[in-house]
Amino acid sequence: MAEADAKKLAIPAPIIVKKVTIVEGGHHGGAWKVAYADFVTAMMAFFLLLWLLGATEEKERKGIADYFAPTLVKMRQETAGADGLLGGSSLTDPDNYPNRMGQTGNRAITIPRGVTGGPSEGGGRGELEAEKLKELQDKIEKKLVQRRQLSHLARQVRVMRAPEGIRIDLMDNADFSMFELGTTILTKEARGLLEVMADTLKDESAPLILRGHTDSLPWRGGVTANNWSLSTGRAEATRQALVLGGVAQQRISRIEGVAETEPLVTDNPADPRNRRISLLLLDGRGAGATRPVPAAQPPKAPGK
Repeated sequence: MAEADAKKLAIPAPIIVKKVTIVEGGHHGGAWKVAYADFVTAMMAFFLLLWLLGATEEKERKGIADYFAPTLVKMRQETAGADGLLGGSSLTDPDNYPNRMGQTGNRAITIPRGVTGGPSEGGGRGELEAEKLKELQDKIEKKLVQRRQLSHLARQVRVMRAPEGIRIDLMDNADFSMFELGTTILTKEARGLLEVMADTLKDESAPLILRGHTDSLPWRGGVTANNWSLSTGRAEATRQALVLGGVAQQRISRIEGVAETEPLVTDNPADPRNRRISLLLLDGRGAGATRPVPAAQPPKAPGK
């Protein structure tokens, strides 16, 4: 018995090794929390978008879309307006305004300026011009909306201030053209647009200058026409359509064709928006330099 007990004491106890495997990112990891937070943020943005769509009207949604349009920044740097009727800008924004969104700046800069460049303190000429722009713009938009087949052309009409008065641009784009390719023939939609413009402008008294613009795309070989004659012919076709729509012929001061020399998108002369017709309503200063063409008088009967 003593020997057996001694043998038991001589045998060492077995060593038990416990293997623990740690898996990163398991149930208690934090990676899923980041993904879940991104998902919740995206859902919040989605529901905010749905709320905006339900709480705004068509005109406001169009203004929001214009504000985020990729070409808007470039157009704001060079013009007083933007793509579309309002284009996301206030009607009182002066041309090339350097301090937007109410930033602090020099008093001479932050005061809205009129066409003459002087500050329009307490209202004055600048506010009157802004009211005139808004009134004209609202009339055009209302008439386009009334013709449901032309409502989508609101983005092709841009009303802005110009040194001589008020300028209305009727612009082409990738999906709309005022004229058949390489011709002076108005498209069906363009005729409807000019009917709206004539109905809007026929009650105005300001003299009109019509100016045709083209892009810089070259003509195919063997064609004798050029952009100068094309732009002038398109301005003349516009004049005929406006007179047919009720605009008094005496109000047309002159028509001009400037080819591709005055591009709207300067960094891309071939851009379709450079093809446009400009209607310039002259104010007192512009009208003083240009006299309307007098109406032709019928020949007098010879005296007896």
